[in-house]
Formats: sequence, C-alpha cells, structure tokens
Amino acid sequence: MKAFFRSRYVVAITGRLIWFWMIMTAATTRWHVEGEADVQDDWASCQGAILACWHRGVILLPSGWMRHVRRWPGKPPKLAMFVSMSRDGLHTTRACELLGLDIIKGSSANKKKINKDKGGVQAIFDATRRLKENGVVCLTLDGPRGPAEVAGLGAIKMAQHAGSAILPYAISASPVVRIKTWDRLMLPIPFARGAIVFGPMLYATRHDDPEALRLELQRRMEIATARADAIVGLRPTPPQHYSPAQ
Repeated sequence: MKAFFRSRYVVAITGRLIWFWMIMTAATTRWHVEGEADVQDDWASCQGAILACWHRGVILLPSGWMRHVRRWPGKPPKLAMFVSMSRDGLHTTRACELLGLDIIKGSSANKKKINKDKGGVQAIFDATRRLKENGVVCLTLDGPRGPAEVAGLGAIKMAQHAGSAILPYAISASPVVRIKTWDRLMLPIPFARGAIVFGPMLYATRHDDPEALRLELQRRMEIATARADAIVGLRPTPPQHYSPAQ
C-alpha cells in the first residue's frame, strides 16, 4: 500500500487534491485578521524573515500568505517552504508547487535512523541563503514530528545565523476536522470561520541566548494561537511551558 500511495500517478492526483482544497478553503473561509498593521513596518525593514507557524495548520498556512503577507512591501512576493525529503512529503511538495511556492527539501534527523540523511544540513544552508537575500521562509516550529506546539531551536539558530527576524503566525478555523496525528492536523471545512493573528516580530542576533529566544518565541506563539482560537470559538489549549530539561 505504501508503494501505491507513493507512486508518481497517485502523488500527482493527491497533490492536486490538496492544492484544490487549500485554494477552496482560502477563498471561502470568512477570515478575521489581527496584528497585520502592527508588523508591516518591521517586516519591510528587517533583513529576511521567517514566517513561524504550528504544524497543525499546515493546510491553512498558504491562506495568510496568498491573501495578505505577499502584498506587504519590503520583501519579494515569493515564499519558500520546508518540505520533508521522504516520499510522504511528495504530496505536499506537489501541492505547494501548484501554489507557486518555492520548496526547500529537508527535515531534522530521525533519532531512530541516525545514519539516514534527511537533507537537514542542506535545507538549512538553502534557507539561510534566502534569508540573507532578504527572502521569506515558512517554517513549522514543531515540525516535522513534534512535540506538538512546542517551538524548537531550528528557527532561532537560522535567524541568528542570517541576521533575520521571526514573525509569529497563528492560524485557526472552525469548524474543522482534527486528524488523529501527532499534531492533530486541522482539515478545514469550506465556508468556515477563520482567524489569522500575527504576533510581534522577534529579532535574533548571534550574541543572544538561543534558549531565551526560544522561550520568548514560544510565549508569543502561545498568545497568538490562543487569540486565533478564541476568535473562531475553539477551546484554547493550555500552554506547554516546555524546556529541554523536562
């Protein structure tokens, strides 16, 4: 069955279905947006930007970009997204390509397969280069395998190395179907009520403590997420307050 779902023809079909669902939900959802005016000046002046999201809303993520962020001044109207090099990532890759997004292939290493190259080093190199060229990279902070809604250090280290800023980007919708995956993936329903909340941009320099920056990013993402969920009437999830020592 795995071979069947990863075949070229199935990937082409499912990729187009995902693309169609993204386009349809972006167009039919009744969006409420907050924080847009507050961050546009910082967006225009910073050297490259990381659009930071949670993995749960990956199908909804292009909505905010297509309808709002790509029109903001100061950055090229092209978004690069991280996609896993695994065969399972082929479906998402195809959908993103149809949306006109650039793809950065690679993911963090699997601890159970330490000898298997997941392309993470090359992906970070490619993303950092784009950021130094004033580009925009979309990154799921808790991807590709969790813990859910816990920010990792990847975006922080990338921003520090490139001298870029991180924009917290929370997105929610109701009603949605929640898939029983590690991230409780949100499958949006057409004509739903949606919310996009942008938090204050986080600046990272090489002299800052990465863990302190990560905790601050976690805090800003939790605030933005709670607000987005509240707007659409979803029950808020409790903060994780995660630290590597736990």
